[in-house]
Amino acid sequence: MKNFNIPEFYKSPIISKVKELRKVSDPRKKDFRPTILDFGPVRFFIARHFGFCYGVEHAIETAYKAIEENQDKRIFLLSQMIHNPEVNNDLLKRGVKFLMDTSGNQIIPFTELRSDDVVIIPAFGTTLKIEEELKSFGIEVRKYDTTCPFVERVWKKSEKLGEDKYTIIIHGKSNHEETKATFSRSEKSAPSIVLKDINEARTLGAYILGKISTDEFRKVFNGKFSQNLDPETDLSRIGVINQTTMLATETQEIAEYFKNIMMDKYGEANLKDHFADTRDTLCYATNENQEATYGLLKEDADVAIVVGGYNSSNTSHIVELCEERLPTYFISSANEIVSKHKINHYDYLNHEHLHSEKFIPEKPQVDIILTSGASCPDSVVDDVLRKILSFFPAVRTMDEVLQELESKNTTVL
Repeated sequence: MKNFNIPEFYKSPIISKVKELRKVSDPRKKDFRPTILDFGPVRFFIARHFGFCYGVEHAIETAYKAIEENQDKRIFLLSQMIHNPEVNNDLLKRGVKFLMDTSGNQIIPFTELRSDDVVIIPAFGTTLKIEEELKSFGIEVRKYDTTCPFVERVWKKSEKLGEDKYTIIIHGKSNHEETKATFSRSEKSAPSIVLKDINEARTLGAYILGKISTDEFRKVFNGKFSQNLDPETDLSRIGVINQTTMLATETQEIAEYFKNIMMDKYGEANLKDHFADTRDTLCYATNENQEATYGLLKEDADVAIVVGGYNSSNTSHIVELCEERLPTYFISSANEIVSKHKINHYDYLNHEHLHSEKFIPEKPQVDIILTSGASCPDSVVDDVLRKILSFFPAVRTMDEVLQELESKNTTVL
């Protein structure tokens, strides 16, 4: 896989070393057990996979290349390049400006753009409508397009589904930039509908089986299906694609559910005429990170700390998985850790900031799960680890722990 030119300040002496050792001991990425860093009074369980993925590294390399190559020009980001405050803030410090926020609200009108301006398309991609609007102002949309290749793969799948006359079901968050971008392409190819979870899938399944009315369908999915979708005629052939940062297990559950719905209605012998197999739209990085989280959760830890942007979909899903097993704190950086007894963290379900005390238990040895989302720099995770270590007296040195890990050349201590 290609190596990208990432600024050194996003790398780290601790986490990067751990990842290097895991590549040596598990080159085929088959072992999802965590690495354990034993500092004595505190141990960290480090996920097998986390941090910058292929698409994020591609986006970062492209963005910094744009800055380097266009020092005499105005540079804009269409919206947040990735959902991480550290990365976006650094780009802002370098003079890059946002044209829109993540909800699609205009910050700088497109009418203020000049043909010699540089506009960076974020890793999530953008809608065909926005692309055309930018082109109308003379902007070279493709030159610094950081759209993730795995997102583009989903777009190609939607195009193929349309060619084969399937209606497209998108598992995603309807207000997320990636889902908006995917929907804009899928609706061009075929009737399309967005659903966010298995509950909405069951509602759609009930409609397909004739158990709820068309009026009820329109009420539940208002604003989430294309104008060219006629629910009474267009749901006899369906295929499922996804927002790449959704829970892979949930996308698979939804696809399997609709497969069974179509077998119930049309019979197993006729399944291929009514349901398309689209499993290959799952993002490898999202899937690996989630599998690594399941590996983490097999450990008997005291607390989990997940680091990432609060508007990061893939990070929130990692938090969701951890919360099912143990106390979990979703933070954006080490600055959210006030002391050994106080932490500021984020409730992604209710979209509110929380303040908790005694988040680190008082015991002879504390075990902490530490991981991050796909858009979080390793350096930020390093900072969190060091901050927590500072609360414990008489810890083993960093060099000692890393040397021990290297000498064993194994991930299970």
